[in-house]
Amino acid sequence: MRRRFAQVQLRNTLRKKLQVNQSAKPAKAKLPNAVYITSVVGFFVAVGYGLIVPAIPLFANSFGVNNTAIGFIVSTFAFARFSTGPIAGKAVEKFGERLVLGFGLFGVSLSSFLSGLAQNYWQLLIFRSLGGIGSMAFSVSASAILMRVVSNDLRGRAQATYNAGFLIGGMAGPAFGGILTAISLRIPFFVYAATLLIAGGVALVYLHEENLTHRHNDPKGFSSITFRQAFKQFPYRAALIFSFLTNWVIFGLRNSILPLFVRDQLNSTTAVVGFGFTVSAIIQGLSLYFVGKLSDTKGRKFLLYVGWLSIISADLVLAAASSSHFYYISMAIFGIGAAFMGTAHANIVGDLFSGRAGKPIAAWQMAGDAGMIVGPIVLGAIADTHSYRAAFLTSAIFFALSIYFITKMKETRVSSGLSK
Repeated sequence: MRRRFAQVQLRNTLRKKLQVNQSAKPAKAKLPNAVYITSVVGFFVAVGYGLIVPAIPLFANSFGVNNTAIGFIVSTFAFARFSTGPIAGKAVEKFGERLVLGFGLFGVSLSSFLSGLAQNYWQLLIFRSLGGIGSMAFSVSASAILMRVVSNDLRGRAQATYNAGFLIGGMAGPAFGGILTAISLRIPFFVYAATLLIAGGVALVYLHEENLTHRHNDPKGFSSITFRQAFKQFPYRAALIFSFLTNWVIFGLRNSILPLFVRDQLNSTTAVVGFGFTVSAIIQGLSLYFVGKLSDTKGRKFLLYVGWLSIISADLVLAAASSSHFYYISMAIFGIGAAFMGTAHANIVGDLFSGRAGKPIAAWQMAGDAGMIVGPIVLGAIADTHSYRAAFLTSAIFFALSIYFITKMKETRVSSGLSK
């Protein structure tokens, strides 16, 4: 009897120790080197992209076109991304993330250099749209790396680290972009091309295959999953919607018509526009310090609720804006919304498809590109036919409708450390 009691006691003791070790493991685990390298690449990409964000609508406007035509500059770039998504997904599965990442960065660099040389609207339209091909290659491969090399317990922190690298670069980019744009509308494109060359070099030199061979939760046959199989899962369908709406707001509103609204309706300068984007990037970067851990502890739905409320609030502040102060407030709220929403739907896809899954990841990226295509055209047309404020309210209404997907979706974060 004593012997049996001792055995039971020993089993209980071992079980408790195992539970303690399992719960402590996520906290002690370190992010793989590939996450940090990819984040450094994202930093250089963001510095350059931040430079051209204030310049694109103003450069296009210098050729004497309206808001709808300016929206097409953003939309054709997104359409090129969208149409090459399946190709990028297959390329990642065939050639690996490293080569596809390098190809994408060098391709966008060439496109940006040619855009800076554009002599009319149509040249700018063509050169920017060509950059969308390389941009999709970069996005799919970078996302595949992050989803492939980390476990569910570290996915939120890995995504937040990558986003933080992007945003640290994005903090300086828009501010300097506004200053450079005041000097010349062409200079930001040339500087962007240079930063992309640096990013491509970092990727090819430091992203060795040994950094990408470790996979987590990669079940047998997973890499052959089809889009149809992925689409059957409601959380994946919800992630597609959130990706679409997030890019609708960021590219259709914030990066397309908003700089013109600030200049024409609020009577401010390009420097003010650039500073507002910097404020947004700083707030987003500070938010990401907490977002990754919140995603890994409270779950993805918590992030969706916060992001949803923040983006709607930012839209409403812009609709009521009467001075640049409102613009700064809205950009700060946009920063919070982008940090929470962007991390959430990326983590949802990662939870469902960890490992190499080029096609589902490409489709998720394509959903965001669809938002980039539709948003600038629709909101630009509303701004032309009605007003900027009507465009902001339209954006808020569309985002508000997505609450259906948040409430119906089941939590995808599965861990012993998550309270359901």
